[in-house]
Amino acid sequence: MAGVSSKPLDLLFCLRGARGGITGMGKSGLIARKIAATFSSTGTPALYLHPVEALHGDLGIVVRGDVVLALSASGETEEILALLATIKRLRVPLIAMTGDEIFTKSAAREPAPHAPQLLAAAADVALIVRSRRRLAR
Repeated sequence: MAGVSSKPLDLLFCLRGARGGITGMGKSGLIARKIAATFSSTGTPALYLHPVEALHGDLGIVVRGDVVLALSASGETEEILALLATIKRLRVPLIAMTGDEIFTKSAAREPAPHAPQLLAAAADVALIVRSRRRLAR
């Protein structure tokens, strides 16, 4: 497909001998769990990393050579953003999957101390995924 980068796929295919740490909070966390389970069942080592548990010690499971895939509908999920410094310190490639290219939440409030580090801006690769239609309510 023209205009589509293969970099996210390249990073994921480099997982031989490494793992994919898949993280997300709320509904994004449910999707992250499913992605991790699908990767594992198809031969790509992966694990779901709960972002709050990661902040309290579980991030130690991620080591240099791994790849982290972080899912956040807004791209501003506090629990995910709090992981960024450690992920960057480990020099682990970060793929962000988010639904918002324009970060409306941060524009509407006082910036948090890590506001310049919004998920898509901090990622090595950012995938912006949008639904063309929404269900009528």
